[in-house]
Amino acid sequence: MTPYEALLNEARGRPFACIVGWPVEHSRSPALHGYWLRQHGIDGHYGRLPVEPNPAALQELVTFLKSTENARGCNLTLPHKIDIMPLLDRIHPDAARIGAVNTVIKQPDGSLEGRNSDAFGFLAALQEGAPQWRAPAGPVVVLGAGGAARAVICSLVDAGVPELRLINRTQAAATALGLCFTPHDGRQIMIERWDERSEMLGGTTLLVNTTSLGMKGQPPLELELAHLPTTAVVDDIVYVPLETPLLAAARARGNVCIDGLGMLLHQGRMGFEAWFGQKVEVTQEQRDVVLAT
Repeated sequence: MTPYEALLNEARGRPFACIVGWPVEHSRSPALHGYWLRQHGIDGHYGRLPVEPNPAALQELVTFLKSTENARGCNLTLPHKIDIMPLLDRIHPDAARIGAVNTVIKQPDGSLEGRNSDAFGFLAALQEGAPQWRAPAGPVVVLGAGGAARAVICSLVDAGVPELRLINRTQAAATALGLCFTPHDGRQIMIERWDERSEMLGGTTLLVNTTSLGMKGQPPLELELAHLPTTAVVDDIVYVPLETPLLAAARARGNVCIDGLGMLLHQGRMGFEAWFGQKVEVTQEQRDVVLAT
């Protein structure tokens, strides 16, 4: 049985969406969307669909979504958020600006629109976990220059941070990304060296890790926090494990910490509401259910 056949078998003719990635077995998206389906009594399904990272496989995905009557769309995770874009019929302006798509919505006419809910999810989780944080208060540091970093930087620039220090293992990638989002009002995106990342934490109000370092199965994030003010917020978008070594070290010195699960939960709202026609909210009960999976 192919992954597509397995998904259709699980859906049993019901409206469905899915998380698409390679790999995808670790994803907690089915748990968070399954919670909303049960909460609101919706006869629908949200599953997993492994899709290999090559053009032919992505084209097969697009054809499947368009030709399957009860398909409503999908979420996209690594490594498909950028490569899927040329294959879609429309890209929402917000996703086009970010340069990545994590949500595909099937329109009534069968066409596919790409959207990005990562920026919304990141900022919503930040505001929920650190309501005292204010964007104009001072510099922020962002580690990483991948698809998630694009959404995080976009949201922080739009929120009004006065200075953003962008640090990536490959400096050229950080430079290219910084040029995409540099504001035109005198604020700055500073590209800093990876080997100077610890020193660049001085005077900041927020540190965000968007890299996979510290994730289960990945190398650790080696970062000395001595220069980081204890008043700064530390946000790690990794959620497996929930308490990364970075968050554990920051919490031990008194920093307010935000784990990656909040971003995952909040970013899911956009897709669910479009696919299943029901407004939803993120709750502690839902968080507990997702953590238990």
